Amino acid sequence: MIINRVASRSIFDTRERPTVETTLTSGPIAATASVPSGESTGSHEALELRDADGGVRGAVENVNGEIARAIAGRDFSSADELDSLLIALDGTPNKSRLGANAILSVSIAAQRLFAASDGLLLWRAIRNRAKTSFPSEVTIRKPEAPRLFINIMEGGAHAEFHLDKLGASKLPFQEYLLVVEGTMGTAFPIAQEAFAKIGERLGPDTPMGDEGGYAPIFDTLEKPFELLADIVTEFPGTSIAIDAAASELFHDGHYQLLDRSYAPDDLLALYRELVERFPIHSIEDPFFENAGSDFARLTAALEGKALVVGDDFTVTNPTRIEAAAREKQINAVIIK
Repeated sequence: MIINRVASRSIFDTRERPTVETTLTSGPIAATASVPSGESTGSHEALELRDADGGVRGAVENVNGEIARAIAGRDFSSADELDSLLIALDGTPNKSRLGANAILSVSIAAQRLFAASDGLLLWRAIRNRAKTSFPSEVTIRKPEAPRLFINIMEGGAHAEFHLDKLGASKLPFQEYLLVVEGTMGTAFPIAQEAFAKIGERLGPDTPMGDEGGYAPIFDTLEKPFELLADIVTEFPGTSIAIDAAASELFHDGHYQLLDRSYAPDDLLALYRELVERFPIHSIEDPFFENAGSDFARLTAALEGKALVVGDDFTVTNPTRIEAAAREKQINAVIIK
């Protein structure tokens, strides 16, 4: 496939922050990708290149300049070949020269372009690229969407709203989610109804977090779990998940939750108690991003009763994911 045209620009994401959008064209086919970032990020992540004022002009210029000169007019046999060129062109371990946002916008657009050129749905093209294979009894099933996770309530970095200035305490964990079993056709209406019920119970004046969940104020750590557990009893086939984003809570060797300081052992005991008391499906980033031994201790202690998920801990880095799996520090991972 010959890339005829490369065009990048700055757009706004849902938080009204600038991010990079890139369009690649090959003959009559065009594909576009944008790369918004999360509110909390791990220190081991590839570098999102931003200007001094928070903009992405430098990253956009890198796409329209150096990257475009390297790939425009060149014939690529695969998306892997194009990605390898981008990695070599940047030349750093964390994409810091050209910017991970610049590189990733091109990479995702290229994957979409190759999929469209081959007449494939994007997920099928990614599956073929990864050479994912399934047992024969699975391949005859109709493909289904993954289990649905709905962000119901938010705290941490997702709830930086005016009540904090008045001295009120936001929820300590970053996300409190409802997990819904079943196909998308059945799960999504259940999630909508459950979300509405939570809103009714919290009241119309409850503020919203920056990713669309409610951002209430509770005086105990258990109350949001009690509220979600009541919802779970109303909707069979649902459970609770949390994104602790614990690196945001970690200060001087301890974790600060509401008005209490927790040592790592104390926090581990808290997670075990929460899993015993409430229908918790998974806990994402339960400890500081460099506390691999604590991840491993929690994974062993929960004995499969709930998933321990790596995100800021693993940052979609193959080396970190392989190490976490080898050391049994997590039993689930988020891939971005």
